[in-house]
Amino acid sequence: MIPILSTLQPDFAAKFDRIVDARRESDSDVAGQVSDILQTVKLRGDAALVDYTQRFDGYALTDEADWSISREACEQAYHELATDLRDALELAAARIRSYHEAQLPQDRDYVDAAGVRLGAIWRSVDAAGLYVPGGRAAYPSSLLMNAIPARVAGVERLVVVTPTPKGQSNPMVLAAAHIAGVDEIWRVGGAQAVGALAYGTQRIRPVDVVTGPGNAWVAEAKRQLYGVVGIDMVAGPSEILVIADGKNDPDWIAADLLSQAEHDPTSQSILVTDDAGFARQVEDCVDLQIGQLSTAKTARTSWEAHGVIIVVNDLMAEAPALANRLAAEHVEIAVDDPEPYLKAIRHAGSIFLGRMTPEAVGDYVAGPNHVLPTGRRARFSSGLSVLDFMKRTSFLGLDEASFAAIGPAAATLAHAEGLPAHAKSVELRIK
Repeated sequence: MIPILSTLQPDFAAKFDRIVDARRESDSDVAGQVSDILQTVKLRGDAALVDYTQRFDGYALTDEADWSISREACEQAYHELATDLRDALELAAARIRSYHEAQLPQDRDYVDAAGVRLGAIWRSVDAAGLYVPGGRAAYPSSLLMNAIPARVAGVERLVVVTPTPKGQSNPMVLAAAHIAGVDEIWRVGGAQAVGALAYGTQRIRPVDVVTGPGNAWVAEAKRQLYGVVGIDMVAGPSEILVIADGKNDPDWIAADLLSQAEHDPTSQSILVTDDAGFARQVEDCVDLQIGQLSTAKTARTSWEAHGVIIVVNDLMAEAPALANRLAAEHVEIAVDDPEPYLKAIRHAGSIFLGRMTPEAVGDYVAGPNHVLPTGRRARFSSGLSVLDFMKRTSFLGLDEASFAAIGPAAATLAHAEGLPAHAKSVELRIK
């Protein structure tokens, strides 16, 4: 049984601080290993990918056909899927596309009171690299969540890298690639795949942005390569915070907590409730449900090492403040009226409102992106969106009248900053 904390305990603040500050991500050993891998890929290109893929995935990149998965194979996988699976993927894709189309930013072009033309144009990057996990589990949903926003943004070249251990690929991932219109799929994974996307190799042309979830090595590779390419975020282990009163079915809440615990042994699931009896019921339900999961080993390790139950005296008065400190990836609000909590919680990757909105629905078919900030990064970053595949170019234009209105002030400031060439480029135009 995991300990149940209470905000009434005199040492609660210290215990909660340890939860907030706990790091469940890569250490210096991973950083060093990733640095070596990236340098090797940069220097040796395809040869490095051959070596690493054989070593880590047990797959030989021998012939040309071994390297990639064709569009025809993806289309075949789509048509061979069971009807219910194909329909579910199509529903998910349609809802993801609709939600992200509404995110497209608007260009601006106007003339201000001084007569200066100002504005900004939004354009997509030319090529995006999408990492799709294929080790512990293969996620067609992740492919849709990454590829569709990129396509909506206008990206012309979509490149997927995904490990295929022992040469095995997931038919649903291939079907999802067909639905999303992916251009290239390369059978490489890990930090070496991220390096290939950033630097390019003899076969794989470099991209401008790399997105998508992965293990600690993938996350660290993205962190080290930021600046060579754009990235969506440095994502760590999954996490969920469930705020629930005692009116909930404890089985439902237990299942919600385990939905993240089964991802990885370092995932974290936290329950905040105002009912101590309900807290114990949920804990009992978690123990019962774990034994029924095919992912029991992972879920149990995660729950026993990182699971937390907190009992508060007043849910509305205390839970939002705890949530803002945690800044969790997923926050479920399982109460009759979640609206006040929504307004009070400032830091969360995504919020799930009401008893009938489990986080798992958001992972697949709701529409908002499931690639979300972890490790308290929701304090300053957002989930994946079309903006991750776009950049804004500002523009301005002056005529003689508008230049006369603002030019002299620019020259004055240039002199004040000790930049005479700046000042001269303005003063030569002043009549």
